[in-house]
Amino acid sequence: YSLYARTRLGYLFYQRQVKKARERYPHGHSVPRPYCFPGVKILPIPVLSNNYSYLVIDTGSSQAAVIDPSDPLAVQAAIEEEGVMLEAIFCTHKHWDHSGGNEALCQKHSSCRVYGSALDAIPRLTNPLTDREKVTVGCLTFEALATPGHTVGHMVYVLDGGPFGSPPCLFSGDLLFLAGCGEPFEGSPETMLASLDVAVSLGEDTLLWPGHEYALECLTFASLLELDNSALEQKLQWAVQQRQEKRSTCPSTLGEEQTYNPFLRTHRPELQEALGLWQAGGEDPDAFRARVLKEVRRRKDLYQAT
Repeated sequence: YSLYARTRLGYLFYQRQVKKARERYPHGHSVPRPYCFPGVKILPIPVLSNNYSYLVIDTGSSQAAVIDPSDPLAVQAAIEEEGVMLEAIFCTHKHWDHSGGNEALCQKHSSCRVYGSALDAIPRLTNPLTDREKVTVGCLTFEALATPGHTVGHMVYVLDGGPFGSPPCLFSGDLLFLAGCGEPFEGSPETMLASLDVAVSLGEDTLLWPGHEYALECLTFASLLELDNSALEQKLQWAVQQRQEKRSTCPSTLGEEQTYNPFLRTHRPELQEALGLWQAGGEDPDAFRARVLKEVRRRKDLYQAT
């Protein structure tokens, strides 16, 4: 991990990833579905082998922001096809598969600003953000939320849907996936739990736009934990069909996620019992939930290794 995140070798590995993905998936790993509300368009851009970048457009002014531009060529192609002006890059964290396109896009778009946490070494960062800080791009308003755990400076971005008659939109990077969450490379289970709680607090109607297409893998794993979860089984069947057709599975909603995502169900007795965990007398509820989260993570890592 340290080699990938903190050295030149990581960047070279990322470049190799990009090259191989362009050859294997010349049109992207998934068929994306643009979401349009009056005045705003959200375009998922499938990049690398399973990443998503997002082009968010103020359709009234043709100003746009991109979240986590992994492959600059794919992002630039979307910008040109949509005929928009790139005003901002929002990076959730420093990892190359989320920030590797910053340099090339900034060279192409000289007025573009790069936003993210000063705690992460984000390439070409121009505007460091603090927790709860807001940024406006045209009529779009994004709020940055500090969500450490995956990296120490990980941030998510929430698009205010109010002006467009849409729900809030959460661009979650590697904090939260459909039925999953990111590895806590730079944080404890307690830190990750607190960050997940920040996401959940946004409300059940919030649309979740994750940084990766991991739905099928995550749902399959979750189904091994909760054998009698009907919502989980229905979502898994849906995801199987979507992925057979190479269709994107995003977005979901935070309300949906709380019915099947084990990383958001640490408070649920059925999951706790399935894991063989019980709260000790006098144990702080959040400390117990962190234990549950740690066990889910341990089992997920074992599942991925098999």
